[in-house]
Amino acid sequence: MEQDYNYYKKIFASTPKPFAFVDFDLLDENIERIVTAAAQKNIRIATKSIRSVFILNYILKKHAQFQGVMCFTANESMYLVNEGIEDILIGYPIWDSEAVAQICQLNQQGKRITLMVDSVEHVHHLNKMAEAFNVTLPLCLDIDMSMDVTGLHFGVWRSPIRSVADLKEVVEKIIESSSVCLVGVMGYEAQIAGVGDHYPKQMAKNTMVTFLKKQSIKQLAEKRAATIQMIENYGISLQFVNGGGTGSLHTTTSEDVVTEVTVGSGFFSPGLFDNYRDFHYKPAAGFAIEIVRKPDTHIFTCTGGGYIASGAVGNDKLPKPYLPEDAQLLSLEGAGEVQTPIVYRGTEKLMLGDPIFLRHAKAGELCERFNHLYCVSKGEIVNKVTTYRGDGQCFL
Repeated sequence: MEQDYNYYKKIFASTPKPFAFVDFDLLDENIERIVTAAAQKNIRIATKSIRSVFILNYILKKHAQFQGVMCFTANESMYLVNEGIEDILIGYPIWDSEAVAQICQLNQQGKRITLMVDSVEHVHHLNKMAEAFNVTLPLCLDIDMSMDVTGLHFGVWRSPIRSVADLKEVVEKIIESSSVCLVGVMGYEAQIAGVGDHYPKQMAKNTMVTFLKKQSIKQLAEKRAATIQMIENYGISLQFVNGGGTGSLHTTTSEDVVTEVTVGSGFFSPGLFDNYRDFHYKPAAGFAIEIVRKPDTHIFTCTGGGYIASGAVGNDKLPKPYLPEDAQLLSLEGAGEVQTPIVYRGTEKLMLGDPIFLRHAKAGELCERFNHLYCVSKGEIVNKVTTYRGDGQCFL
């Protein structure tokens, strides 16, 4: 069954636009490919790329390799615990005392929420809070995995722990603290996982990124191995060593010290993932906007559509028209808050009221625009499930 324009147009013939959807047949294909690519490593799901409890639970139940989630805020972690999701790692440091207090209480009740740290200050603050609640908080150390070359910081600015020497002070602070314990290490190689290397008509950029990636892969593997060795020398037995993202599965899984990989965007495969050389997943999620004007022969103006992705500003952060094939945004207007003109010169006879299907540049941010996701399988809508927004949740 070919998921072309008319396939989706028929399925959603009576669905009010705009709407977002997930094709579960394609989602299942992506899940199988991800499990295979993970090469027996456990897989932690990045919730920021999904943002729907129903779909998180669906993926978690699909395979034994899916073990736990990585969420992005304290409030999200508490929400997911109340929804029955277990083994939660918060991917970013939490400082707010009220939030930490609530997490202490949940861990006191036997829930498992692991907090991220990358400084002595983090450890001191969390230990003081945990002491007040007579609980031991599990911690994960975030290790910087970027690479510096002349005039370029290749990676993202996350953790200040950039060497084994930087790590020593923080590990020793954890050891001497009474109410925290080190259970995991995380190193996110953003310059591998989050940087495309196969952009159309950008050969020079692609060549440079590919070269830098190869250099960085070797360097970060050595750093991660040295980090784990140093921690083990203190007699600490880690429960997990987390690495990677969808874009670096094929390299992160080759490291012996890594016990689990984080995957999020690969399940939906958003527009940015079309620009990677080493892997391809199916476009499992998208949204539709409605043609309401035809100001010129090949221009079809739709309502809404201005769902722009975060990050450095560029055309690759715009939503990507993908059905009908060859539909394009206008470079001078892009995707707008209230209207989006689409240029189309193909063979489909587009009419007022017809849909244009687009994919968000990133995976999870689409769900911040819609209360529901329509679930599609075998040519029909099989379910309608809520997003975080549909559940009345807004975390950032």
